[in-house]
Amino acid sequence: MKKNVIIAQSGGPTCVINSSLRGVIDAASEFDNVGTVYGAAHGVEGVLKEELLNLSEQPEEEIALLRYTPVAGSIGTCRYKLKSHQKEDFERVIEVLKAHDVGYFLYNGGNDSMDTANKIAQLAKQRGLDLQAVGVPKTIDNDVGDSEFNLIDHTPGYASTAKYWIHTVQYANEENKGSSPADPVLVLQAMGRKIGFIPAAARLADPKREMPILIYLAESKIPLELLGDQVVEMLKQAGRCVVVVSEGFDVGEVGAVKDSFGHTSFSASQITVAQIIVNYLNKRGLPTKGAARGNVPGTDQRHSIGYASTIDIDEAYRLGQKAMELAATGQGGYMSTILREKSFIYNVKYDKVPLEQVANSERTFPSNWITKNGTDVSDDFIKYAKPFVGEDNLTLPMINGRQRITQFKKLFAEKKLPAYVPEADRK
Repeated sequence: MKKNVIIAQSGGPTCVINSSLRGVIDAASEFDNVGTVYGAAHGVEGVLKEELLNLSEQPEEEIALLRYTPVAGSIGTCRYKLKSHQKEDFERVIEVLKAHDVGYFLYNGGNDSMDTANKIAQLAKQRGLDLQAVGVPKTIDNDVGDSEFNLIDHTPGYASTAKYWIHTVQYANEENKGSSPADPVLVLQAMGRKIGFIPAAARLADPKREMPILIYLAESKIPLELLGDQVVEMLKQAGRCVVVVSEGFDVGEVGAVKDSFGHTSFSASQITVAQIIVNYLNKRGLPTKGAARGNVPGTDQRHSIGYASTIDIDEAYRLGQKAMELAATGQGGYMSTILREKSFIYNVKYDKVPLEQVANSERTFPSNWITKNGTDVSDDFIKYAKPFVGEDNLTLPMINGRQRITQFKKLFAEKKLPAYVPEADRK
């Protein structure tokens, strides 16, 4: 007997999130026990509001274009967290799943999303609902799983953001080299609230360490005064300096704004880390003429599909396929995962790990990958990250100078339940 699928997305999107979505849709057609695939509009909020987009009836061309379509515009994402005390929300999810004959629930996201998928799986079991809940990993921060890389080697989305930073640092270095008499210091702020994988990717732009770059992760426990001393020393050596700093680097109060998950949204805060550093350096004074200036990339770090890693796109697709395979073969309660083979030749396998092990897990950046002076990362990081950023740029489908991206038809399932307002949205 066929059961339907709901695929939902949560948290910040990535360049390759739609590739995982495409993997789920394509794999679903391979199983006789899988019926219609629905995409929940804006994550679990779409489930609560019974806004389910029929993906099985979309044109084949639009499904194929998901490979080249960045971020979450196709079905949407959310930052709505199902918290344990929101009993009505959980009951509503079960009601919607029953009303639409859903036997497979896939949630694409990070740590919190795996927790949500796990809670829904447990509740469905308690209610006697035949539901296979499976997680699909996603995050540009690369912080899902364990610090030993046994649960997952790397998460889809990170490689493409790392590749973005390779290009950004290369271009910034050329800018700094050309304009250094007037602007000897350029400070670049990278995403990364707690973990330093994104700013660490700056080193991939200069693996031979020929550029005058200083890299500060969120884990770099260095006071602002010491950072200033290190910039001054680099200026004395090279006459110029490019500083890459994590948004989570501790510079004191930034007027932090929190999202519904309780995470700091640095891009929405009152002042940026980069601006504080620029202000400090200019007030302190530089040993060269000219001044420091800053550049703060925003969400382009996760949506610049032109910089996407083709390896990242392919791996995200296969993780979507694997998740659907797990669900369709009765292996609920797991997250699809990617593990690296132990060989100098880069090769991976697709497997599964229990949701309860990755739910709210939080990987840390290996301390032995941070240099003793706190201004760089080691060659071990380069060996880890270099294989999956790829070598070539993605060729994008274009029409009249504009990229052709997926445009789904608004084919929503007929609502069968009364209207519902999610608990956290009630006043």
